[in-house]
Amino acid sequence: MKIRVGFGYDVHQLEEGKPFFLGGIQLEEAIKGAVGHSDADVLIHAICDALLGAANLRDIGFHFPPTDPQYKGIDSKVLLEGVVEKLSDKGYGISNIDATVVLEAPKVNPHITKMAEVMANCMKIDADDISIKATTSEKIGFVGREEGVAAYATVLIHKV
Repeated sequence: MKIRVGFGYDVHQLEEGKPFFLGGIQLEEAIKGAVGHSDADVLIHAICDALLGAANLRDIGFHFPPTDPQYKGIDSKVLLEGVVEKLSDKGYGISNIDATVVLEAPKVNPHITKMAEVMANCMKIDADDISIKATTSEKIGFVGREEGVAAYATVLIHKV
């Protein structure tokens, strides 16, 4: 069986009063939301980049450019579904995803199960194949100052 590994990283600035989307859901308790051309879901964007990279399909900005008005405010779940379709067209399936969100507030852990379920539905895989972890940066750097959020993702894909 042919397998490939991909790695993704994304970061977005945070701004008060904006809605905060993470892992395909809105975190209602967030005081600050991520800024971006789409809904700025940093976790989905990191996963998209990891999947695209594993299949040697470049990156999310190549396929869904932030300069294209059709993607303004788009739900990142739509982008994720598009990425999975591109993988499928190239003959790949998703084996598993391991992701980490770096954010000071709000707490991510209470939402992990729901995020995995929502993203699994988009990718047509089992939620158990998605590992999501959350950490802070211990008040260090832009994440620690609550100026931004970051996410990392590693994926394993296989030839179908």
